[in-house]
Amino acid sequence: MPARPRRLRAGAVVALGLAASLVIAGCGGSSSTPSSAATRPQSQPTQGGTRLAAVWPLTGLPAPDATPTHPVMIVKIDNTAASQPQYGLGEADMVVEELVEGGITRLATMFYSQLPKKVGPVRSMRASDIGVVTPTHAVLVASGAAPSTYARLAQAHVKYYLMGSPGVSRDANDPEHDFLHSVFADLPVLARSIKATPIVPASYLPWGPESSFTGVAAARRIAVKFSGTSTTHFLYNLATKKYLNTNTHAKRGDQFKADSVLVLRVREGNAGYRDPAGNPVPETLFFGTGTLMLFHDGQVMRGTWSKTKRDSPLVLTTAAGSMKVPAGHVWIELLPVTTAGGSITYTP
Repeated sequence: MPARPRRLRAGAVVALGLAASLVIAGCGGSSSTPSSAATRPQSQPTQGGTRLAAVWPLTGLPAPDATPTHPVMIVKIDNTAASQPQYGLGEADMVVEELVEGGITRLATMFYSQLPKKVGPVRSMRASDIGVVTPTHAVLVASGAAPSTYARLAQAHVKYYLMGSPGVSRDANDPEHDFLHSVFADLPVLARSIKATPIVPASYLPWGPESSFTGVAAARRIAVKFSGTSTTHFLYNLATKKYLNTNTHAKRGDQFKADSVLVLRVREGNAGYRDPAGNPVPETLFFGTGTLMLFHDGQVMRGTWSKTKRDSPLVLTTAAGSMKVPAGHVWIELLPVTTAGGSITYTP
């Protein structure tokens, strides 16, 4: 069967399923306090709100009528061999990978529709996180930060919770990790400790149906090279229609299963300090414009992205107009455009 007709039929099925879910959700509501999802917008207002729309803002998938009582939680997770096994990735809504010092990467792992009891290993924050966190009105969970990073986060009004906060602690008896990589977060415990009324974020990506994706080339194997020592590999599984990170550090059975991989080429700046080993700390400048590749259904689609400010929503376009991302779980790669490295290759 040709790929394009199959995608169109899949999109129709998704649309029918979503419509059915909205009708079902509408049953049982009262006239005085309507709870019908049919009266709710399909995506959050651009600046967010207080009520959950008919779809989850981080996946675009159908959402329940009840609005979560907690904010989006973004946990910084180590992404080196020392972090193995990572916990909680399988329940994440979205994963953002960013470059840190020494050519390695770290994961900003987003949780909203599910809050696992064990996430980590939790590591430190970076100024790069500002552009990732602020559009979601999220809280950031980390083990610490450099003094200049605390100042930058405070200036950007980023709320964070560190080791010692409810549910964020070091497991001194952890047999799987060394001391530096033994901090984990219990997100339900942390959520119960947060008393402020959370803001429901705007849709993180411009979500659309399957039919909105028009791949231009087969792309089952993807290699995203951040540096000479760090390349993230993905393989598209025809049976599950998911992209799996083949060199993952995730615990067996707890891997993030991506419906799409979105690679954004970003500018890289200097955070203004060095790590204890003397490596300069880079800062991902997640605003401005750049090129992109969207991988979905074993194919690739090209376009451009724009983001006016760090806290602005992402706008995706192609030569033909606006670009939509099929609803689902997305792994976002913030891949620097530098002379020292940063490249992406794919094969059928």
